[in-house]
Amino acid sequence: MWQMTNALIDFVLVSVALLAIGIYGLSVKRNAIRMLFAVEMIVNSANLNLVAFARFIPNSQGQTFALFSIAIAAAEVAVGLALVIVAYRMYNNIDIADFRSLKG
Repeated sequence: MWQMTNALIDFVLVSVALLAIGIYGLSVKRNAIRMLFAVEMIVNSANLNLVAFARFIPNSQGQTFALFSIAIAAAEVAVGLALVIVAYRMYNNIDIADFRSLKG
């Protein structure tokens, strides 16, 4: 029991670290691609928690939810990269501060 709890705590600590790095990346970075990477780190943090708790809790469907989350994240990255490519063609830059003219 004690060893199982320590392993779960290790997974949760890595997940918290990924979440903190992702939030830092979203709040500080102004590059669109770096922001997409930060969002992916946050999603991976959630997936790690889902799989870790599914391993230690019987009859849990965490791995199934993580699989669906990975598929949704892949679609999100495809749409995000398409938007970055269009913005780069318009502005020759992918700095978020330059995209203010896209309002309305």
